[in-house]
Amino acid sequence: MATIFWAGDSTVQYNDITTYPQTGIGQVMHLFLKPEITIENHAKNGRSTRDFIDESRLAVIYDRITEGDFLFIQFAHNDEKKENPARYTEPFSDYMVNLEKFVNVARNKKAYPVFITPVERRCFVDEKTLGPGNHGDYVTAMKRTAANLDVPLVDLYTMSRAEMERAGEEATKAWYMHVPAGIYPHFPDGLSTDNTHLKYAGAVVYGGCIARGLKELGGIYRDLLLNEI
Repeated sequence: MATIFWAGDSTVQYNDITTYPQTGIGQVMHLFLKPEITIENHAKNGRSTRDFIDESRLAVIYDRITEGDFLFIQFAHNDEKKENPARYTEPFSDYMVNLEKFVNVARNKKAYPVFITPVERRCFVDEKTLGPGNHGDYVTAMKRTAANLDVPLVDLYTMSRAEMERAGEEATKAWYMHVPAGIYPHFPDGLSTDNTHLKYAGAVVYGGCIARGLKELGGIYRDLLLNEI
């Protein structure tokens, strides 16, 4: 059966005890998949499309992916960082060019690329309303690339915003890395109010969004999922 290869950043990556309770979406996606589907999670903390390629992480995927596999492509958080030229990409030029390189890797090996727009940061302006966030141009650029290249897309950005506004400002603290003081020694100040990285509950909520998106795509994408979903 097929393998899902995942290229992305810290919102997707597999975490160990050194970053617990941080949990990437790729860590929990198996909950939604048929047991014969495997995941190779190549996502890495802090990576944009630029340095993921520059560090030969995409080349590793190219060497391993085979016909009938899937490449899930989920970036933007670090592409946005203008202060870091090793990471930054302009959304409507080099970001789109880099996305096409990921698509070419999959298609050259007769695998199936899937774009996943970035999960939104927890950016409430009041109890039920999110601010504009930082991903807008990158979401537009990914959607434009998907249309240009005929790549299926799961709009996690829009779904994650809807899920947060439904749950509200207070409840979503359980989804993100809001960690009380004194519990985890690897937080130097004993406290985390991180609104980007996820805990297990958040990863499951957003993994469910991706599963819903795959179901809506239908066909071979729906066939990845448990029959009960």
